[in-house]
Amino acid sequence: MPALCKGLIRMDNREPSQMSDTTLPEQIAHQLRRDILRGRLAPGEPIKERVNAGGMGVSRTPMREAIRILAKEGLVILRPSRSPVVANPTLKEATDAIEVLTALELLSGELACAQASDAEIAAIEAIQKEMEARYDTVDKLELFEIDMSLHLAIAGASHNASLAETHRAYLERLWRIRYLSASQRESRERVLRQHREIVEGLKRRDLGAVRAAIQAHLEHLALNVRNRFEKEAAEAAR
Repeated sequence: MPALCKGLIRMDNREPSQMSDTTLPEQIAHQLRRDILRGRLAPGEPIKERVNAGGMGVSRTPMREAIRILAKEGLVILRPSRSPVVANPTLKEATDAIEVLTALELLSGELACAQASDAEIAAIEAIQKEMEARYDTVDKLELFEIDMSLHLAIAGASHNASLAETHRAYLERLWRIRYLSASQRESRERVLRQHREIVEGLKRRDLGAVRAAIQAHLEHLALNVRNRFEKEAAEAAR
């Protein structure tokens, strides 16, 4: 399965070389997730187990498990006695999730200020610097994965397992919408500045600065998502 083992997703902050323990269903889910984010599997499109399993050279059992992983993430909708389909959330569903995600990230930042070790903050800063260094040259999807790994690292540095788990669930639910928003790259300087401000606040253990930077960052996310929905609606009308 060489095609599935390449470029394993960095959502749990491990480098690809450290992810040899990833299961086959997780590798398949990673490939399908990328296909959904890139639009190769469009919203509302059915995911046929037999066809996709044959195309990847795997049996239907790990394919079925992979689809269940994506269903838990909100990227796929399961249907009784029918093929699952790629999810197509409404604007209301997306904005509701962003509201919850904002509360979770603010709490993550607050707890990270108090609980994170110097080594954890240094690791978060390393992700931020990698994103700055590679922003203009890296593939859009890989850039998005680096971005999301920074947010997951902050939640992990809260040292609150329940918070980190819930944060991951809402982050996953917004993956496609957030990727489409982030891939526009029109707000390069703002995104990099806000990430820098979050990290600098963490290094100073400055709760007010971290909260302000996270709040501003996610307010723009909500605006970008709304703009994306309006753009899609206008294109559909034409």
